[in-house]
Amino acid sequence: MNLSRYRNSVLFVLLSVIWGSSFVAIEAGLRTFPPVLFAALRYDVASVVMLVVVVGLGIRRESYQWRPATRTDWLYVAIGGVFLFGFYLALVFTGQQYVTSGVSAVVLSLKPVVTPLFAVTLLPSERFGRFQIAGVVVALLGVVVVANPTSLGGGTVGVGLLFVAALVFAVASVLTQKIQTTLPVLTQQTWMMVVGAVFLHATSAAIRGVPSVSPSPTALVSLAYLAFVVSIVGYFVYFDLLEKIGASEANLVNYVVPVVATLFGWLLLGEPITENTILGFLVIVAGFVLLKWATLKRGVVAVRRPSRSLPGGSSSETVVVSGNVYYRQ
Repeated sequence: MNLSRYRNSVLFVLLSVIWGSSFVAIEAGLRTFPPVLFAALRYDVASVVMLVVVVGLGIRRESYQWRPATRTDWLYVAIGGVFLFGFYLALVFTGQQYVTSGVSAVVLSLKPVVTPLFAVTLLPSERFGRFQIAGVVVALLGVVVVANPTSLGGGTVGVGLLFVAALVFAVASVLTQKIQTTLPVLTQQTWMMVVGAVFLHATSAAIRGVPSVSPSPTALVSLAYLAFVVSIVGYFVYFDLLEKIGASEANLVNYVVPVVATLFGWLLLGEPITENTILGFLVIVAGFVLLKWATLKRGVVAVRRPSRSLPGGSSSETVVVSGNVYYRQ
């Protein structure tokens, strides 16, 4: 019996459940918290815990770089923090006010499809073939199906905000790829969380001032779950999988998460599962298959395996945000 194989399978399922349920936790918390403030509070808690971890690593291991040291490091953290943890999350939490957990997860599953669009523009080494172009077009049609523009309303507004969030995530991911940094992944993510939390608080204050909030017990549980389980436990489970099975397989979790989010939303919150949501998700997956057709046809892994020093090593090839992963090739 290959215990390692079963272990990895269990962790994959666990990660799918953690990240899929995050959308339900967001939905529950939004019933009490203003959206941008809710996102900020989530990263207040998570960033404090992560700072304790990286500072502890710096104390125990003198060679460990626990904070940004150069202008390039700070630029990398600033871009990631403002856009990947800040602007992106503000749009996600705001957009999810208008749609179900499943719809939110389905639209955000578009990120691995639209990212190559910006990579081709900003990274001279990237190229697009006819299958890649077809894949992006098909995936965008999937978003149109989910949005159902024939019945304009709050749902369409929510899908629009989530679509913009996916674009922001894609652009920022490519921009950070252009910046060379030696920061360990754990340090990157921690300081991006800190910058993101500050940005979200500033944005919330600019939009609503300092709101008076009386969170329900359910909202507080949701906040704790997002901060500790999704942002911290999920992060370490993902990087464990990344080390053991590689990015190609680990990142398939992105296409299991919408299914989990839809089912949990139905079971826990009574959210409806519509034909448009199911059809749109299948169309987006079809677009992803077309985008990766050359890789699938060859039957080989088209991404490099990460350094075995994760999460404390110096690899800078992965960005993880709110249960969403972008692996830079």
